[in-house]
Parts: sequence; structure tokens; C-alpha cells
Amino acid sequence: MAKHHKKKGAGWKILLVVLVLLAAAAAVGALLAVREIRGSGTDGKETVTVEIAQGSSVGTIASGLRQAGVIRFPRLFRWYVGHEDAAAKLQYGTFELTPGMSYDALIEALSEYAKADSVRLTFPEGTTAIAIARKMEEAGLCTAEEFLEEANTGDFSEYTFWQYVPSDEEAPDRFMKCEGYLFPDTYDFRLDDTVHNYVATFYAHFDQQFTDAMYDELKQQDLTLPQVITLASFVQEEAGNDQDSNVAQVFRNRLAEGSLYPKLQSNASSYVQSDSDNNYLWNWVAPWYGGGDKIPENIRSAYDTYTCDGLPAGPISNPGLAAIQAALAPQPDEEVKDCYFFVTDLSGHYYYAKTYSEHQVNCQKAAQVNKSLNN
Repeated sequence: MAKHHKKKGAGWKILLVVLVLLAAAAAVGALLAVREIRGSGTDGKETVTVEIAQGSSVGTIASGLRQAGVIRFPRLFRWYVGHEDAAAKLQYGTFELTPGMSYDALIEALSEYAKADSVRLTFPEGTTAIAIARKMEEAGLCTAEEFLEEANTGDFSEYTFWQYVPSDEEAPDRFMKCEGYLFPDTYDFRLDDTVHNYVATFYAHFDQQFTDAMYDELKQQDLTLPQVITLASFVQEEAGNDQDSNVAQVFRNRLAEGSLYPKLQSNASSYVQSDSDNNYLWNWVAPWYGGGDKIPENIRSAYDTYTCDGLPAGPISNPGLAAIQAALAPQPDEEVKDCYFFVTDLSGHYYYAKTYSEHQVNCQKAAQVNKSLNN
């Protein structure tokens, strides 16, 4: 029995030694990782030329940097890029880099565009898909037709949101599949890039903006992504300011089951409004088909918010994050929670009402303000 206890004690000692060695190795590894991330210094080191091919993944870039002797640990670099949410910043091209650079310096260097080879464009919130395509064409990047063709029919299944956007067969009354998901922002585009990558720039940003928590909220409310983005596009057009939540609440009240006013009745998309207004049907859909009388009946009916119940067949613009958040989870003022109507005057003031008779009074107030401003 005594010998048995000695052997057991010896085993524990060996295990303890192994654990100490593992801890020491882990500590050494951690020190190496920290030194790698912070950089070991570039003094006296010659620069190396690194070629990064178009469409390269972060893993491929990391492997190339390792082969060039710029970094030592590709997996660590991949982790750091993900941790810093910097993957979308990395570009392709030819770069002059120095071994021993910090990871932050590397990311900055790999994010640089050659000014002569790129163009920066800004797309305001609420810009339509057609307007985006035209701006891309004006910048000499591609034709508007090429952009819209790729945006509507290309394969973007690598993005989470794409699986929730119905196909044309599933949504035959929708005007454009891409509308609503070309996230508005300022972007830098390389002049020699592909049309697919131009479109992917917008879609990748949308994918980043619509978070897992927002998908959870969709599920909790039993809503679909197209429903929320469509509603957000109306919020963007009717507000796009500090009234986003109030406007969203009015629309959601109209969309609620058993609503006395089941139509949106928004001038932002209506066949009865003149083409001088900010009107999706007249300003964008009609010209696409060659005139208002040439809009296919199913499209016209599906986007005329004065005749169709509920939401139209698709978004009417590409909304910003604030409008999307308001559509998904509005935080309205207390006095607006039960309202079904709103009207604005030229000064930008919003009047909300629970009944149609109250709304008529508000319309008269707004008209008086407008008259005074025009005098």
C-alpha cells in the first residue's frame, strides 16, 4: 500500500510539472502575440512588395503577408482583423510593407486607396436604386443598366440578409429586388473593380448594419425583413428626421390587425399624386416603363398606397439605419401612440391625429402656415 501511495504522489508531481510547463508556454505565446500585434519595430528593415489579388479573403491576405515575411502568425492577424471589424477596409493592389509593422499600421496601409485609381461617392439616405445606379454611371464606374442588372440578379448569398429577400418568382409584384438593401453611405470605389464588387460594397454594409439582435426582434414580432425595410423606406421619405419613430408608429397603427385605416395612404407612393411630388410611382417606376400609363397593372396596384391594403410590394428607397430602427421598434411620443394620421407644413412641423376629423383640422392649420410662408 505504501508503494502504491508513492507512485500516486509521483504521478501528481509529474502532472504539476506538465501544467507549469503548459502555463509557461502559454505565457510565452501570449508575449509573442502581444509583441506581434504591437510590432517589433521597422528600423533598419527593408520594405517588401506584397501583391494582393482582387477578391482576396482575410485568410489569403494573411498567408501572403506571412510568405512575404511581414507577419509571423497568419491566424493571429485574421483574428485581429475580425476583432477590429476591419475586414471590409482591406483592399487589393500592390503594397510596400515593412516586416515588424504593428497590426494597426498594417491594416492602415492595406486600407489605402491610390487616389488616381479610386473615386469617393456619397449616397444620401432615401436614395433610390435607380438614382444610385445613375450616380455610379456618372462616376465612370459602370453603366446604370449593368449595376441594376447585377444588383437584382447577381448571387449575393454570402450575405445573411440575402436569404430573407424573396426571389422575383416569389414576389412577382415587386418593382426591384435590390431596392431597400443598397445601404446609403459614403464609399470609395476602385475604378478597375467589377460591377459585382461595386454592388457587394452596398450589400456588405447593409449586412453589417442589420444585426443579430435586429433579426431576433423580427422573429419576436413575427415580421419579415422585407416588411421592415419597406416600412423603413416610407419612414425615410415621410420623415428622415427626429419624427422617425412617430411616423413609424402611425404607419404601424394602420398596419395593425383590425385597423380602421388599413391603407398607408402615403403620398410618397401613390398613383393619384402628380409627378411633381416626391412620388415613387411617378418619379421612378413610370419613367422606367416609359410613362405612367405603361406601368404594368400589377406593379401599379401593388405600389399605390391609396388603393392597396397594408404595405406595398417592396421598399420605395434605400433607408438609413435610424429609419430602419424606427420601423422595427419605434419609440413614439406618448400623444402619438394611438394616432392614424399626420400632415406636415412647409416649416417642417408635424401634426398628428387619431381621427379623420381631427386630421382635417390639422390639414387646415398646415395650409394656413404654408400660405403665410408663401406670402
